Amino acid sequence: MIVIDGTDTPLGRIAAFAAKKALLGETVYIVNAENIVVSGNRDAVYERFKSRIDLKTHRNPIVNSPKYPRTVTGIVRRSVRGMLPRWRKRGREAFRRVKVWRGIPDELKNAKIERLDAKLPSKYVRLGDLAKMLGGW
Repeated sequence: MIVIDGTDTPLGRIAAFAAKKALLGETVYIVNAENIVVSGNRDAVYERFKSRIDLKTHRNPIVNSPKYPRTVTGIVRRSVRGMLPRWRKRGREAFRRVKVWRGIPDELKNAKIERLDAKLPSKYVRLGDLAKMLGGW
């Protein structure tokens, strides 16, 4: 069991680390997901995420359009899922071993929390702020 603190850690770095550990058979808990950062200019990051959410198909826009998450936990889980071979059995099982929370739940208060060594980018947006802009908070 690995508990990862997401405070001031880039989203891609934490997703890659969690995916690798989950593929090795460990259960991965990501806490403080609202403090994970996405590098880039605030407006550019918002436009990139908003353009994915607004994507529609012409045949039946409600049923056939891709569904992208707006919540903090959904964005982190989707990022980890993209780094797993989810069409294979080991990828699906690894994805089930990844759990994401905003804040720290009571059952993990006494656990050893691991922080990833990553440099904070000069321009960034926190996932909590991004989720508020997207309407998922």
